[in-house]
Amino acid sequence: MARSYLATAVAVSTLATVVIFHLITSFGLPQSTFLDPKYDGSGTEGIPGQIPFNAEENPTAVSEDGTKYLLGVGKADITGPVVEVNLMGYADPDQVGTGLRQRLYSRAFIFGDLDHPDNRFVYLVLDTQSGDTAVRHGILEGLKGLGPEYECYGKDTLAVTGTHSHSGPGAWLNYLLPQITSKGFNKQSYQAIVDGAILSIQRAHEGLTPGYLSADAIEIEDANINRSPYAYLANPREERARYKHDVDKVMTMLKLKRASDGKDMGILNWFPVHGTSMLGNNTLISGDNKGVAAQIFEKSMETSSSAIPGFVAGFSQSNVGDTSPNILGAYCEDGSGTQCNFQDSTCSGRNEPCHGRGPHFREKDQGATSCFEIGRRQYLGAKAMYNATNDRSNSRATSIHGPISALHTYRDLSNFTFQDPKDSSSVLVTCPAALGYSFAAGTTDGPGAFDFTQNSTGKPSASPLWAVVRNFLREPSKLQKACHSPKPILLDVGEIGSPYLWTPNIVDIQLLRIGQLIIIVSPGEATTMAGRRWKESIHHATLSSSLTSLRSSFDQPNGKREPIIVLGGPANTYTHYITTREEYAVQRYEGASTLYGPNTLDAYINLTVSFLPYLFTSSPSYRQTLDPGPSPPIYTNTSLSFITPVIVDHAPLFKKFGQVSKDVLPAYKHGETAVVKFVGANPRNNLHLEGTFAAVEKYEHGGAWKKMRDDADWDLVFRWRRTSTLFGTSEVKVSWEIGTEVERGLYRIRYFGDRKSLGGGIKAFEGISGVLRIE
Repeated sequence: MARSYLATAVAVSTLATVVIFHLITSFGLPQSTFLDPKYDGSGTEGIPGQIPFNAEENPTAVSEDGTKYLLGVGKADITGPVVEVNLMGYADPDQVGTGLRQRLYSRAFIFGDLDHPDNRFVYLVLDTQSGDTAVRHGILEGLKGLGPEYECYGKDTLAVTGTHSHSGPGAWLNYLLPQITSKGFNKQSYQAIVDGAILSIQRAHEGLTPGYLSADAIEIEDANINRSPYAYLANPREERARYKHDVDKVMTMLKLKRASDGKDMGILNWFPVHGTSMLGNNTLISGDNKGVAAQIFEKSMETSSSAIPGFVAGFSQSNVGDTSPNILGAYCEDGSGTQCNFQDSTCSGRNEPCHGRGPHFREKDQGATSCFEIGRRQYLGAKAMYNATNDRSNSRATSIHGPISALHTYRDLSNFTFQDPKDSSSVLVTCPAALGYSFAAGTTDGPGAFDFTQNSTGKPSASPLWAVVRNFLREPSKLQKACHSPKPILLDVGEIGSPYLWTPNIVDIQLLRIGQLIIIVSPGEATTMAGRRWKESIHHATLSSSLTSLRSSFDQPNGKREPIIVLGGPANTYTHYITTREEYAVQRYEGASTLYGPNTLDAYINLTVSFLPYLFTSSPSYRQTLDPGPSPPIYTNTSLSFITPVIVDHAPLFKKFGQVSKDVLPAYKHGETAVVKFVGANPRNNLHLEGTFAAVEKYEHGGAWKKMRDDADWDLVFRWRRTSTLFGTSEVKVSWEIGTEVERGLYRIRYFGDRKSLGGGIKAFEGISGVLRIE
C-alpha cells in the first residue's frame, strides 16, 4: 500500500513539473536581471579601507615591493553551446542563442605563501552570469583527479565568481528556477564551464612563480548609474550624505609582478556594473562589457615589453545589485520618449515599455556598440592605474604585505537566528527563500511582463490570478508571509522541493585575505549601500577587541598598512539579491529578489564578521576547527532537460558542407562589414573550445595566409540558422566589421564546422571565402 501512495505522489509531482515547465516556457518568467571617461584618480569612495592592519606572522622577503608571494595566472575557454540554448540572465525563454560575438573565458589567479606553498587560494573570474553550486562542485571534483599537487585547492581555497554577463549560454545552474526558461539542464553547457575553469587553474598552477602585489584605486565616473534610485533614497539621509554618488564609482585593482625580472603577470580588479549592456533581444554569445574590457586590456599587453606572454586581466564584479551600464537613464519606448516613472519604472502604468539607454542606444545592434563603449571605459580606468603603477615617481599604488589565508563554510539561511546588531536584547531571523511580486516586474535593464510593477508592497496590484498560480505551486504559510513582510510572496521557492529544490537555502560564506587586502566573496548581488555596509562592517571588525591579541604583532618593518576591503561576486552559489532593510521595505525588483527576508544582509554581515578571526591566524589547524556546515545538494545527474539534441546535419541538394552560398565582395573600405555565408552544420556538434568557428586570414608574401582575427575578437561575428528542421540543413553567416586599425591588403574568411551523421558520427569540414581587398 505504501508503494502505491509513493507511486501516486511521484506521478503527480512529475505531471505538475511538466505542466509548470510548459506554462513558464510558453509565457516566460519575467525578464529579470539576475553597461568621455573621467579619471580623477581620487579613489575616495567605496573603499572603506582606512584602518591600519598588518600581518600576525613576520612576513618574509619584505621590501618596498611588499611581501614576496607565490603567484600564478591562467586563462581558458569556457564557451558553451552558442545556438539552440537559452541565454542566462534575462530569463526570457525566447532569447535563444544564434551565434557568437565573443568567446567566454575563465581567468584564474592563484595567491600563495612563498614559505608555505600549500597555503594558497585561487580566485576565478568566469564570463558567466554568476558562480554556481554545481559548477564549483564540478571544479573541485576535477581538481581532485589531477593528483596530489592540486590538493591545496579545496573547498576553503576556491572562489568561483561570475562577471554577471547576461549574454552567455544558460542551462548549467544547479537549482530548478533558473533552469525553467532554459528548458532544463544541459551537460554540454555545464561541462564547458567546469573543464575550462579547471584548465585555467592548471595553467596558473604550472606558471607559479615568486612575485609581488600592489593595489591601486581610481574613480570611473561614466560607466554605471543606479537603476533603482528610489529604493536607494530609502536609506538614511545621514548615511547617504557620506557618499558622493548613489553607486560606487571606484575601481580597485591588484597588479601581479614577477619577481625574477619585474615583468607583470596580470591584473585583477573590482568594479560594480551590471552585465546588461547587451540587451534582452540579443542572441549572440559574449562576455558583455567586462568581457570587452578584459579582451582590450589583454590585447594591449601582447606586444608590451613590461608583461609576460599570457598576461591575464580579470575584471571582477562587485556590489552590482542596483547598478546599470545604461547610463543615459530609463525612458519609455512607447513613442512618448518620456522618462519612466521614478517610483516604479512604468510608462502609463506598464513596465514593458520602460528601458534603460546605453551610451549608443540609437544603434539598432542589440546593445553591441554601447556594450563595447562601457567595456572600453572600464579598460581605460584599469589601464590608467596600470600605467601609473609602472611610474614609480608618480605612483599612488600600495604594496601588499602580509600572509595569505582563506576560509569557507556553508550555512542554512532558511532559519538563521542571530543577535540584532542595533539591539543586543533582541534577535533577528532569516526565512526560507521566497521571491516577491516585484521580481516578476523585472528592471529597467530588462523589464518583465504582464501586470507586475516594481515598488509593490503589502497587497500586490497584480491580478488575483497570480495568487492562484502561486498557490498551485505552493501557498506560503502565515509564518512565511510574516517572516518576509512587507514582501508579498509570489514564489515560495525555498519551500518547494519537487522535483528538486528551486533555489538554494544553503549558502556559501567565504572570506579571502592577502596581507592587508580582504575579499568578501558574496553569493548574491549586493546593492550599492548593502555592499558599503558589508565592507564597512568587516573593516570595523578588524579593530574589535577580540582581534587585539591577534593584531598585536601586525606592525611591519616599514610601518602600519591600511586595509583594503573589496567585495567580489556573485560567487559560488547564486542567491539572487542582497539589499538593505530600508531598500527591502520599498520592494522594487532588488528587494523582491532578496531571498531570505529583510534580515538577509545583516545575516551575511553577522556570519562573515563572526568568522573573520579565522583569517588572522597562521595555524591551519585552527582554521580547520571552523564548522564546514551542511553540504548543498548537487543535481547535475538528476536535473530535468527538455533541450532537443542534435539529430543530424545534411547539406542541401547538390551542395556540400562548407560551400560558399553567398561570397564576400571583391573590395571593402574601413568601417564597412564583409559578409560571407556558408552551407553549415550545427555548432553544438563541436564547441571548438580553445579554437574558433571562424577566422580572418591575411595574405603574406610567399603565398602564406596568416590568421588575424578569430571568434574571440569582438569584430568577427559568427551566426548560425537552421534552414530546415525536417531536412537538417543550416546556414552559417560570418561578418567582419572592418576597423580603421586593419592594414590594407588581401584577406579571406574561413569557417570551421562539424557535421553529424544519422548514425551519430561527427566529421569536421571547412569553408573558405573568396579573396577580398581592404583599400
